[in-house]
Amino acid sequence: PGVVAPHMLALLRWAIAGVILAAFAWPELRAKRALLARNAWQYLVFGALGMWICGAWVYIGARSTSATNIALIYALSPVIVAFASGLWLHERLGKVQWLGIAMAFAGLVHVVIKGQWGALAQVQFVAGDLWILACTLSWTLYSILLKRWPTDFSPIARLVLVIAGGVVLLLPLALIEAWSGLPMTQTLWGWKAAGLMVAVAIFPGAAGYLAFSVLQKELGAARASLTLYLGPLYAAVVAWLVLGEPILGYHAMGAAVILPGIYLASREA
Repeated sequence: PGVVAPHMLALLRWAIAGVILAAFAWPELRAKRALLARNAWQYLVFGALGMWICGAWVYIGARSTSATNIALIYALSPVIVAFASGLWLHERLGKVQWLGIAMAFAGLVHVVIKGQWGALAQVQFVAGDLWILACTLSWTLYSILLKRWPTDFSPIARLVLVIAGGVVLLLPLALIEAWSGLPMTQTLWGWKAAGLMVAVAIFPGAAGYLAFSVLQKELGAARASLTLYLGPLYAAVVAWLVLGEPILGYHAMGAAVILPGIYLASREA
């Protein structure tokens, strides 16, 4: 906030990520160019769900809500995806899998609230939480449709096409945002802004979405979504390596519940 406007960050995040991935997917896209227009409307739908709502709306919501609230709301995503997968994709999960999901969810909440369960009663929800809830529901639909709509393209080529759909939608919105003159809609162009854009393009952009696409193709929507529960554990390790922040007892306790939970939930029903 205050450095890059939400829609501009989402636009350049995905434009840069698209260029990076297109360098690897170009031979396939060129060979299958006759198929590009067949499902163009699907790429716009994916772009709206995954790049616009799950991109710009997260940044808008983060203006008025806390990181704890964001993590707690996003923790609902694998549970919602599991329910939706059962309804629409017939990915049935047994009792062991649901036990695993419950364990992973509890472990994530334990890490987010730093082991202080009494603090849950003090959590207050604000307007920004509605933006994050919308992102969670959008991610659920994105995950389901990735599996429900078959494709003739590999995960990386398909992601490039989805990114193209997102950029088409985000470009006019970013321009409107910049011209609006409203607070928090102006980008402070410079090295800091450029660094932020490149970072989100490479790590949670190109790498994150491509990894999720491959996982979902192999494991299904419900099981692939469980990787979201590893976020707090990865964040703790990276913060220790890069920022020197200590790994505390609640991290270890959360890991001791999350990891076996994901193992149980990922087993064949």
